[in-house]
Amino acid sequence: MSKPILRGKTWYLKRRVPARFAAVEGRAVIWDSLSTDSYSVAVQKSAGVWLNYIEAWEARLAGRDGDAAEKFRAAQHLAATRGFQFLAIEKVEQAPLEEILLRVEASRRADGAPDEGIASAVLGAVLAPKLRLSDLVAHVEDLAAQDNRFKNSEQMRLWRSPRMRAVNNLIASVGKDIEVASIGSAEARVHKKWWESRIKREGQSADTANKDFHYLSGMLSRFYDDLEYEDPPRPYAGVSIRDRHAKSSRKREVPVDWIVDKWFSEGAFDGLNEEARDILLISVETGCRQNEIYNLPASAICLDGPIPHLSVENELPEDPDERREVKNMPSHRKIPLVGVALAAAMRHPQGFPRYRNKSSYSAAVNKYLRANDLLPPGVTIGGTRHTWESRMKRAGFDTDDRGELMGHSLKQRRGREVYGDDMALTDRLAVAQKVMLAVPAHLA
Repeated sequence: MSKPILRGKTWYLKRRVPARFAAVEGRAVIWDSLSTDSYSVAVQKSAGVWLNYIEAWEARLAGRDGDAAEKFRAAQHLAATRGFQFLAIEKVEQAPLEEILLRVEASRRADGAPDEGIASAVLGAVLAPKLRLSDLVAHVEDLAAQDNRFKNSEQMRLWRSPRMRAVNNLIASVGKDIEVASIGSAEARVHKKWWESRIKREGQSADTANKDFHYLSGMLSRFYDDLEYEDPPRPYAGVSIRDRHAKSSRKREVPVDWIVDKWFSEGAFDGLNEEARDILLISVETGCRQNEIYNLPASAICLDGPIPHLSVENELPEDPDERREVKNMPSHRKIPLVGVALAAAMRHPQGFPRYRNKSSYSAAVNKYLRANDLLPPGVTIGGTRHTWESRMKRAGFDTDDRGELMGHSLKQRRGREVYGDDMALTDRLAVAQKVMLAVPAHLA
């Protein structure tokens, strides 16, 4: 670090501009007042002043060589090095006169000469990137790559699809493919009215409309976070449709008597392939979500230890199609295998390749069961998960224990932090054994 230079009674920073910044700094040498007559204070201040120069030059380099988004971020950073929040030029024009004058003054170099790059940043002359709505999902997918790293191709399709639907609905409501940065509360209200009209005309669900608003709100949040907005627009804040006449969408259980009398009867599943049958049987005695079973890799089916169990957790192998993302963190759990579930898992120690990373299981099995009078009216196979919790409840197990086995958030249930260890696998086994159904010989 160069030593400060005394000019009269004031100490100055004097340093040569590094060659890599020559394209964005016209001076060969920087002279900048440290505004002190104390040498020790000057030494302390000089490092910070020089660091500010470096950061500003780096920002200007990024803005000079980068794309629109990089230039915009560089302008925000450059404004911050001068002590200002980046504001679009129209907002700068509406600021108090004193702030405008301060911004103009800050756009000058130490020698008093104007600096075009700094002026563009502190006066808001750099435009936000012009991303179109039709490109928003792909853009957000890039931004969310780290969050989505465990998803396989089918899970990514399911992630992408509702977001594309939301974008296409917004485009339809406003009548054109507008720029993302131009979406404001007016466009959100138009989108809401468009949905209200569809609900009235077609009987669509308000929940479907609210999902649109939710996905767009999330994507816009990522868009502005990437641009490092300190106070990002929130056009969908408070936008929702409420239907006080809407019926509850809670899934109905598959009655235990139905499972025993119909599903466990010999020949009930003769027309169903073995993988589909055994996925269903595992769901009966584990309460797992269907995709938690059919997406299992062989390594997650643990049959050799003292307590056979399934290990539901994120998987990140090198092959993207073998990856697996679990719904949420509370869903990461070990699930003991008992009864028909243990027998089914032993028949498929390598998992269920016919259905892995696909979405065809539920429709195929529901169709078969309905065609063969094996489902009560209004019930789907997803009801086995609800049945399993009801069985635990009737057996006297409390909400926390049931929640841990089901993969629910105890923190959310309790409304406070959760302390202590997770339930041990031996304790989980004791619960499963207490509610286990008798295994018919032909399914053993």
